[in-house]
Amino acid sequence: MPSHSGDVLALDVGEKRIGVARANLIVRIPQPLTTIERGSGDVLQVIADLLKDHRASTLVLGLPRGLDGQETAQTRTVRAFGAELEARVGLPIHWQDEALTSNKAEAALNARKKPYAKGEVDALAATYILEDYLYDHPEAQA
Repeated sequence: MPSHSGDVLALDVGEKRIGVARANLIVRIPQPLTTIERGSGDVLQVIADLLKDHRASTLVLGLPRGLDGQETAQTRTVRAFGAELEARVGLPIHWQDEALTSNKAEAALNARKKPYAKGEVDALAATYILEDYLYDHPEAQA
């Protein structure tokens, strides 16, 4: 069975849903994993279980900012969520600017000319966050 010790998970944390993507740090090809509905029980535990199931050693959260790069109410909300998550799972959070990732994901899904669920936007946005993280951190290794 292949080792997953080099996996990294990325989260696109929204008010209603959290998109999740994963990649192996050796292969470095991000892919959508799942979407978590925010009202569906203990979201932090669901994420902790995903980290364990995929033996992830790295956790990346998309950091929302205003159009001029300023901190917003959503930035503070996501930072607070990240602090809770970090305390729960014991992995440090790596922050990645998520500027326009949801717009890019929606455009990509619209280009397919097929219906898609809202959750697909979130999971694909998490994939773009992870892609940006891997590009910005070539030193990140398994």
